[in-house]
Amino acid sequence: MTSLEIIFALIYIFIFPGFLFISFFSMTVQWIDRKLGAKFQKRVGPPFIQPIADFIKLLTKEDIIPAKADSKMFTIVPIIGLTSVLTAFIYIPFYMVESPTSFSVDLLVVLYLLTVPTLAIFLAGWNSSNLFGQVGSMRAITQLISYEIPFFIAMLIPAILASSWSITEIMNYQVDHFWFIFTPAAVAFFIAIITLQGKLERLPFDSPEAETEIVGGPLVDVSGPRFALFKFMLDVEMVVGAALIAVLFLGGGDIFIDLSGQHYILVNLIGVIVLIAKVLVIVLILSVIKFSVARLRIDQMVKFSYRFMIPLSLLVLAIVILMKMYL
Repeated sequence: MTSLEIIFALIYIFIFPGFLFISFFSMTVQWIDRKLGAKFQKRVGPPFIQPIADFIKLLTKEDIIPAKADSKMFTIVPIIGLTSVLTAFIYIPFYMVESPTSFSVDLLVVLYLLTVPTLAIFLAGWNSSNLFGQVGSMRAITQLISYEIPFFIAMLIPAILASSWSITEIMNYQVDHFWFIFTPAAVAFFIAIITLQGKLERLPFDSPEAETEIVGGPLVDVSGPRFALFKFMLDVEMVVGAALIAVLFLGGGDIFIDLSGQHYILVNLIGVIVLIAKVLVIVLILSVIKFSVARLRIDQMVKFSYRFMIPLSLLVLAIVILMKMYL
């Protein structure tokens, strides 16, 4: 690599669309989510700076480790969870060119990295030696198993249509042909939205936390900086999941205008703005779901997944495979 390529790669990883951008964008998304919830409940809602203020406040709180908890595990799991989602984000192609981190099977890597946060939450609750935390952690891992299957299947359908496991190549295929939301994969798009809501443990799938039943679930004994990292991890995971869905089903930064004759800087700038807008639309859908429905019991959640989401995702997968074989 030349020195210019190294500089570009460092900017891509640490500034845009890397750590600094995802940190600011995740806080903004949290504010939008909370503000929309306030509007649903006829409240004013927090000011724009509130998520950052809350994060800083939690970092300054006392860091308490339960006496019977595994202190090493209690310390490392939020760091591993946050690192995984931050790493997953740099594989999302924000520019309308191949990103420096892109490779042939990066979709599988991102899907793997997005399972780590739930495992981190499970380990935090299980190692707290608190009954509420352990019950919440078991619910979290049950929910992971239930919704990871349809989420994976929904995410793999665009890969089959594009005949590639590269996120960038899947996006470019849609730029050259059509967005997958205008195909039978549209059903997979809505499956991905619902299962992402389950992965994030948001209403109606927040039974692992269920503060009215088990106080706070897996994170009941997590405080201070660790709690701040876990909350930030979930915010980043929501952005990464929404961005991945936008790229795989909505063409990423693509719009229905031919910009092939324009300068690549203008094309990339428009692409970034368009992709951010698509991510915000998906976040709004997730927020509307969160504030429109009541919590499902853990048994209802499992039945909903195994009786409806998984069979439907497999049906769409079969249809897409037949399309690729005979069309």
